[in-house]
Formats: sequence, C-alpha cells, structure tokens
Amino acid sequence: MKGTIDPAIILPMYTAGICWTLVVDTIYAHQDKEDDLKIGVKSTAIRFGDSTKPWISGFGAACIANLALSGYNADLAASAHLAWQISTVDLSDPLDCNRRFVPNKWFGALIFGGILCGRLVS
Repeated sequence: MKGTIDPAIILPMYTAGICWTLVVDTIYAHQDKEDDLKIGVKSTAIRFGDSTKPWISGFGAACIANLALSGYNADLAASAHLAWQISTVDLSDPLDCNRRFVPNKWFGALIFGGILCGRLVS
C-alpha cells in the first residue's frame, strides 16, 4: 500500500463487487419472481428469465477476472502464480521443471484451505 488510491487496483475490485452483487442478487430475486411480475418490479430475475444461468455465469467469470486483475495490478503474486510458472518454465531443463513443480504444494494448500474454510462456514 502506497498511501494512495490506485485506480488500476480499485476499479477492477469495484467492478468485481458489482458483478458479484449481480450474481447473488439475481439468485435471490428468483425466490419471488412471481410476486415481482404481479406488482411490476423489474428485477434481474425477470429481465434475464430463462437465460439467467448464462448471465450469472458471465458475471461470475467477470468477477473472478477483475479480482485477478486487481491482484495483478497490486503486485500480489499469488493471483498470477500459475501463469508465471507456465510462462517462465524451461521444459527442456529438468532442474527448472523441478523448481516450478515444488512450490505447487503451496498453491495446492491454498486451494485446499479455501475449500476447507468454505465447507466449515457453510
């Protein structure tokens, strides 16, 4: 943190928040879409209709992409770890392949930790 607000970090994070809100709010809106139709509420559940899953899938993908972009712009290496490995590995050098392979235990541990925490709080 530099003590300033960097638009390259904040704007993708804000956009990710909007996309996340559209996903969860649309799911929520499907609970009472019949009532919305009766009283004339123009919810995203009504707007997207039978195409809701593709819409919220797109918003979900945009959310993840913007979070990754924000992390990249903030120099958070974890968000680009796999991309870094793929772009820098010398596949003809066994030692370099091993140097890229070994740190993946931490990548795997982070994924496992996220899954475990998600299961514990649900």
